[in-house]
Amino acid sequence: MPNIFVIYVLFIGLFASRTVGTIYGVAVGLMLDLLLGTQVGINAVTLGLVGFLAGVFDKNFSKDSRMTIMLMVFGSTFLVEVLNYLLDYMFLTINVEIVSFLIILAIEIVYNLILTIILYPLIQKAGYYIENEYKGNKILTRYF
Repeated sequence: MPNIFVIYVLFIGLFASRTVGTIYGVAVGLMLDLLLGTQVGINAVTLGLVGFLAGVFDKNFSKDSRMTIMLMVFGSTFLVEVLNYLLDYMFLTINVEIVSFLIILAIEIVYNLILTIILYPLIQKAGYYIENEYKGNKILTRYF
């Protein structure tokens, strides 16, 4: 199944800022950990990292290119799933099943990419609205 929270945190970090993306990532991750997880903090760490990296991507890459966004979603999904698997292995001592993990990872990446392609125009409009709210042109505030 697709991980919509990775896409959500990525776009918040891209359009708002690195700090806001990290805060949203940790908050969403804690919510997921409390509702679904067995160990509190694993999703918070990984989604917080995605929010932070999205703020870094904002400074270095264009948000208007659909291919760039798709590469960011690919990388973020890969990072979250691999880190979740490694942290689950370290803290919960789960069995390592590489083949099944790689199949699940590939399916989730494809689902996230398809979801990004479908929702990209809507997310881009909402993203520019968020960007205007957080980073708006506040030139007049310097003089008054």
